[in-house]
Amino acid sequence: MTNYYEVGKIVNTHGIQGEVRVISQTDFPEERYQVGATLYLFQEGKSPLKLTIASHRQHKNFDLLTFEGYYNINMVEPLRDGILKVSEYQMGELEENEYYYHEIIGLTVIDEKDRELGKITEILATGANDVWTVKRKNKKDALIPYIESVVKEIDLDAGKVYVEVPEGLLDDAD
Repeated sequence: MTNYYEVGKIVNTHGIQGEVRVISQTDFPEERYQVGATLYLFQEGKSPLKLTIASHRQHKNFDLLTFEGYYNINMVEPLRDGILKVSEYQMGELEENEYYYHEIIGLTVIDEKDRELGKITEILATGANDVWTVKRKNKKDALIPYIESVVKEIDLDAGKVYVEVPEGLLDDAD
């Protein structure tokens, strides 16, 4: 059984030439969306559809893609709201201390006092550094910046992230 990982979502068509607007969820758009690359489209109740990138450009906050064999708006309209994924075999090797989103989401966050803060539910790409959303019990979600001074250790095998929370980062008094 092959695992697939999300790289974006088709949110709309763009023009009449078969272009689609994608909200990207990858740190590697230039690699994922290069001409000739393969993506798999997942839609509810349907088998995954293999698509080959014919063109890629960026426009505002979107990645605009066309696919081989899809030449006009009528052909791509049914693809709307589909989730674009890559197979696990398309995942490249990362540098040391780099991780894929799917490896981080779901990890338990432990603070410097060995207390469990919660689980990472989302990663926000802010430009300078990623920010992790941590779901906490009976408290507002915490936002933890992925920077060396805060994130001390990531233990994928144990499913834990060890952090040192700077004073004032969390809005609740302990």
